[in-house]
Amino acid sequence: MKATEMKAKSAADLQSELLSLSKAQFGLRMQVATQQLSNTSQLRKVRRDIARVKTILTEKGAQ
Repeated sequence: MKATEMKAKSAADLQSELLSLSKAQFGLRMQVATQQLSNTSQLRKVRRDIARVKTILTEKGAQ
């Protein structure tokens, strides 16, 4: 998701997005640990999406 799309969302929506991304990151980390993840670039994408959400939440002053 792009930063411009995230900026249009409310703080509550961003918090729920952050929660779902954190769960996705946990699942990907478990797949890496058990050697079930074939596309390791997914982990990097999720990590950067989490950073984007946190940055926008900080900009909005809702964190």
